[in-house]
Amino acid sequence: MTLTTLMQELPEVIVCHGDAATEIGELTADSRKLVKKGLFFCFAGERFDAHDYAGQAVSNGCAALVVERLLPELAVPQVLVRDGRAAMARIAAAFYGHPARQMKLLGVTGTKGKTTATYLIKAICEAAGYSCGLIGTTGNMIGKETLKSELTTPDPIEMQRVLRRMADAGVQVVSMEVSAHALALRKLEGMMFEAAVYTNLSQDHLDFFGDMESYFQAKRSFFSPDKTHNASFNADEETTARIREDLPVPSVIYGIRENCDLFARDIEISEDGVSFVMSLRSMHVTPVSLRLTGKFNVYNALAAASVALILGIDMECVKRGLEAVASVPGRVEMLDTHTPYRMILDYSHSPDALENILRTVREFTKGRLIALFGCGGDRDQAKRPLMGRVGGQLADFCILTSDNPRREDPYAILASMEEGIRETEGPYVVIENRRDAIQYATQIARVGDVIVLAGKGHETYQEIQGVKYPFDEKVVVAELLAAN
Repeated sequence: MTLTTLMQELPEVIVCHGDAATEIGELTADSRKLVKKGLFFCFAGERFDAHDYAGQAVSNGCAALVVERLLPELAVPQVLVRDGRAAMARIAAAFYGHPARQMKLLGVTGTKGKTTATYLIKAICEAAGYSCGLIGTTGNMIGKETLKSELTTPDPIEMQRVLRRMADAGVQVVSMEVSAHALALRKLEGMMFEAAVYTNLSQDHLDFFGDMESYFQAKRSFFSPDKTHNASFNADEETTARIREDLPVPSVIYGIRENCDLFARDIEISEDGVSFVMSLRSMHVTPVSLRLTGKFNVYNALAAASVALILGIDMECVKRGLEAVASVPGRVEMLDTHTPYRMILDYSHSPDALENILRTVREFTKGRLIALFGCGGDRDQAKRPLMGRVGGQLADFCILTSDNPRREDPYAILASMEEGIRETEGPYVVIENRRDAIQYATQIARVGDVIVLAGKGHETYQEIQGVKYPFDEKVVVAELLAAN
């Protein structure tokens, strides 16, 4: 494919310096990668500016560059654009033959619930006979095949590569998590969704966005006619009204209030799941027995069902799909420990998410509720005391430990968490080493207790000083219990 062909995908090219007929064989945003006839994208990131590494990219086989400022010292063709990130997304889609146009894209955005909602959407669509793919935090899937992924929403080159693989495999529907980061970084530029879902908004990622308004506006940008044909909103989320003001796309609303298009009533929660009656505009009533527990999973189920309605899937398929999902990796995942106490793995790593899981588990805890959690390093520092306060208020005992400290001092992170938990006077202990902390939890647990391991969820590593060490909490728990 020539540079000229790829340039046609861009709404605005300031100038092309050099031979536009240059043949392009690969796309890359990694200057260290060896390529043949590569096209390298230059834009400023959080920690470095790719323009400074363009020479290395050329040495490693790049035949042309997309730049936000010309680099006259490099004798290769350069396409000058205003937004290198947006250009990368559009060019990647074209390079892989616009695979998204061959499938229906269903996107879910929100602080919480994205992963579970996308799994439920996939299950409903499969129950309706569609061949489905999934893109999200726990990895990408083609049917039952899992493909490794590092980001909630992959970078454009990887995403288009995955979408191409899905299209070639006959996938008809893709259920995708859409992060605020992906929207802010223009990863979805040029892609059109059949439906976009909004679950909720709570504090997270302020290290990147700076304030809640910027975070909200990033998510709001998903609901525009150049990104989606239809929309679905959680009516019980207070920020929904702002997004729906002058909304230029058709939408449905769901919730636990009867003035919604789709609502739930008669909700009964247990440790084995949650049952409820789903009502479509008070006309079609469908009983659902979800194997995922917690009121928040009622919302996730309604979010998934609302997308099904947009696609025209009947309520029987919705029910069958929802009830088919036994678990979602790292989301209120009951571990098979064969102990007189229960252990639950959950990805909750924000104050609101931690509150949700602890309130849910409290409903079926017969003994003590023990919460083990930490906060990630190099991320939103303001939420650390909030996490401590939530744990102290809602758990009977807290074990503060490390999550992914990354490049920060783990004890400094823990000290910030202690500021919040001290306000509650809730009993707690600090054990920095997460494996030791889990072992301590198993030693103090008694009959009827429930231990919530919060924060890591599906992750299989722990990042310390920039190095990712193997750390799968399911494996760690199994090893510790086997050694007892």
